[in-house]
Amino acid sequence: MSIVKLNNQAVKNASSFGSISSLGSMVFIKKLTASSSATLSFVDGSDGVVLDNSYKEYLFTFNNIHPETDNVYFQFQGNAAGGSGYNETITSSAFYYQHKEDGTDAEVYYGVGSHQAQGTAFQEIARNVGADNDQSCSGYLYLFSPSNTTFVKHFIIQSNTNASNDYQYGLKIAGYFNTTSAIDEIQFKMSSGNIDAGDICLYGIA
Repeated sequence: MSIVKLNNQAVKNASSFGSISSLGSMVFIKKLTASSSATLSFVDGSDGVVLDNSYKEYLFTFNNIHPETDNVYFQFQGNAAGGSGYNETITSSAFYYQHKEDGTDAEVYYGVGSHQAQGTAFQEIARNVGADNDQSCSGYLYLFSPSNTTFVKHFIIQSNTNASNDYQYGLKIAGYFNTTSAIDEIQFKMSSGNIDAGDICLYGIA
């Protein structure tokens, strides 16, 4: 039997080494760009969108989402396969961290009003997004096993916002769609007014 000796110089007397599997890769699927858009929707099987059992994990990245209306929330919801209305039942929790441009009011707190308990409203992603030319929000949304028909559909959100009141808001959210039906449609919108600019990209994690 071969003996593997480890020291600060080399590995000796090793007859062979096993291979290490490569980590999952990120596969680009679709990019939607806002231009005074009421909604941006990713619908499985429509316009090149894949949101099915091809991947167990999906990633949405949103880049410099800028609203037409000042001081609004960026939000999302889903539809179960065959459903409509973007009103699936969601349970979620959230917390914020903030800091004002003048260096004051640094704080971390639970996001009261940003969570849902068996709610069917659009889930907040970013709050108080400003409409000034230099204000926007960016971040990501992970959606896990949306086509699974045994378990609920978990999601994780991280966002960063240049807010209308000159604050920087960071937001972390975790939650789930409380349904065992497959989720095959995701829609993004503002709580009021259109999405003036910005883009959202969808990736599958292989």
